[in-house]
Amino acid sequence: MRGFVDPDLLLRTYRDPLAWAGLIVDALPLLGIFMFGWGATPLVALYWLENLVVGGVTLARMAAASLSKITAFFGGLFLMPFFIVHYGIFCWGHGTFLASFAPNGPKSDGLTDLVSWALSSGPHMTVFVTAIVVVTALFFVVDFIGKGEFRDAQPITLMFMPYGRIVALHVAIILGAAFTIWADEPLIGVLGILMLRFLFGILLAVMRRLRIDKEILGDKVLASSM
Repeated sequence: MRGFVDPDLLLRTYRDPLAWAGLIVDALPLLGIFMFGWGATPLVALYWLENLVVGGVTLARMAAASLSKITAFFGGLFLMPFFIVHYGIFCWGHGTFLASFAPNGPKSDGLTDLVSWALSSGPHMTVFVTAIVVVTALFFVVDFIGKGEFRDAQPITLMFMPYGRIVALHVAIILGAAFTIWADEPLIGVLGILMLRFLFGILLAVMRRLRIDKEILGDKVLASSM
């Protein structure tokens, strides 16, 4: 095993149609850049909207995990409202930070105005967001519900998972902006942000494959011991 650059691991990862669906959605912003003239603002706005989608799916995952067992039910009753408020504030702060760099920012710093600004920041933005919603929902239905992952999941663990995506986006923006200033080439900076997000998507797909491989190995060990 040579980690995430292992060709065999990558081959196994992308034998799965869902992994390809995620890869295609991650590459879709290229159309926005080259066909619709997107700059950094709509690209960053799209990734911020993606965080909102991830937050909604996380809430659904927490609900499913809470309903699967009585021991998690009451914890879920407390954690879900807490997540809505905390993650909502987190995304609001993140969105306000991003919008402050935009040449045509939102009318106010309210969450509704931030969402409206993000959706109108680039041509056909709603189409790109819809693609993200569909693929994210597919992963939820196929993996979390269909494969029974919700039975072993804990609401408190699920609650913290989306925050890493926001941190990764911040890093991508800072690195992309720094490269843009250094190279004096806005298009390269935008493509740099896209590439970092694209590589992050591949990393998530590989981690999913490793998790599936671990589950398959566990099932084989269980079957051989019976």
